[in-house]
Amino acid sequence: MTTKLTLTMEDGVIDSAKKYARQKGKSLSDIVENYLKSISTHEVTTQDLSPKVARLKGIIKLPEDFDYKKEIGTALVKKYR
Repeated sequence: MTTKLTLTMEDGVIDSAKKYARQKGKSLSDIVENYLKSISTHEVTTQDLSPKVARLKGIIKLPEDFDYKKEIGTALVKKYR
């Protein structure tokens, strides 16, 4: 079920957010919803990580289209050839 939500923010923020959404090919609602999901689930998962791992989380920045399964497959093929 979806529910309508009204937010109040500065015009410049809204314009920038709409431009960003257009560039990503998504709706602004999708972006806001995914952001809220990420921050609400982040708290739960961070508690389960050790302090060392939690500090390392997010250090590496990968492209959005990065396919880790493909990279693992490529590395395994190299290793066992």
